[in-house]
Amino acid sequence: MSREAGIVQQRSLTPPKNMAKIDRLFNVEAKEKKLAHQVVWLQIAITMVGASIAYTMKDTPHSAIAVLSGGAVSTVNGAMLAWRMNRSASHSDQNMHDPRAAQQQLRFLYFAAAERFLVVIALLFLCMAALKLAPLALLAGFAMGQLTLVAARLILNRI
Repeated sequence: MSREAGIVQQRSLTPPKNMAKIDRLFNVEAKEKKLAHQVVWLQIAITMVGASIAYTMKDTPHSAIAVLSGGAVSTVNGAMLAWRMNRSASHSDQNMHDPRAAQQQLRFLYFAAAERFLVVIALLFLCMAALKLAPLALLAGFAMGQLTLVAARLILNRI
């Protein structure tokens, strides 16, 4: 009799207590993806504005291209961050019942941080050494993009 009661309880149409938590997690994940896309687009817009300001101040396309390149490196960094966060969330869903999942997630996040760091260093080196862009303007564009990344995440998270 108790086995039949257990089967009837499993087939019940009422959702378990944890369903509300799952819905909130899906909402948070969707909100985070939307936020990441907004931040990247905001970085692109601020980079364009910064490059146009550099062009009007110096009246040469060389400084504007350097600011634009620095902002582009920062935008690549932001896009890689968004991509890796999205991949990390999908991996955590698949490995939820694995006891080593936390260690794997931590390794994945360390790898993603190292990867982003190396890509940024390589792109900045390429812009300075191979393209011979003005280092100060390049780093100003990169700093502007990174400040946009941090500020946008802080401000848009509160909205």
